[in-house]
Amino acid sequence: MSPVIITPVKNSLDTVKQTIRSVNQSDLAKDYYIFNDFSDKPTEEYLAAHANELAYNLVNLSEYVTTPSPNYRTVLIMAQKMALEKERDLIVVESDVIIESSTISAMISFKDENPKAGMVAAITTDSNGKINFPYNHISESEPDVINTKRSLSFCCTLLSNQLLKALDFKTLRTDKDWYDVHISRQSRSLGFDNYLLKNVQVQHLPHSSRPWKNEKYNNPLRYYFKKYFLKRDRI
Repeated sequence: MSPVIITPVKNSLDTVKQTIRSVNQSDLAKDYYIFNDFSDKPTEEYLAAHANELAYNLVNLSEYVTTPSPNYRTVLIMAQKMALEKERDLIVVESDVIIESSTISAMISFKDENPKAGMVAAITTDSNGKINFPYNHISESEPDVINTKRSLSFCCTLLSNQLLKALDFKTLRTDKDWYDVHISRQSRSLGFDNYLLKNVQVQHLPHSSRPWKNEKYNNPLRYYFKKYFLKRDRI
């Protein structure tokens, strides 16, 4: 059965366009939702203008919440409700990821063959096919399918319907910004297996949607000031 697919969006229009078009070209029927998290006017106008052409449902979070972005908790709660009502899996494709036409169907097929799967993630690469952030710790010698105890990123990740039934996202802490680490741990603690698929690759343009995070590498003092004193990037 086709999954519910979501992409949270906050500006980064150039990569957003690539992400949406790649999902639109998927070889599997889909139920696609764009969550606009208080983007700037050019991004907001683009999303509104192309919803029909690119076959997605636009959800403007400004119609539901007044809290400033990131509103990932709200997105996850809304998306979980959608997926459970439709009895489907949920796939997150972030707005700096470009998938292949076969990505979604490959992830669904793997999950169907592995009923204990809680999360299934595609590995991320650069434009040359080299594994990159956040999976650059993975070596070329590792197997194509990795049952991992490490956290999976939301870059391009399936959350099974079974996991959605077992873990209520309303319990996610409100003082966090990102939840992939927590949900990965909860998935395993609930008895599910989390898989990273080296043979399912997607292109990742790291931090395009959150450019300030690149300061971690080129200006770490500024990055950690924002992380610890301005409480940004809380996981």
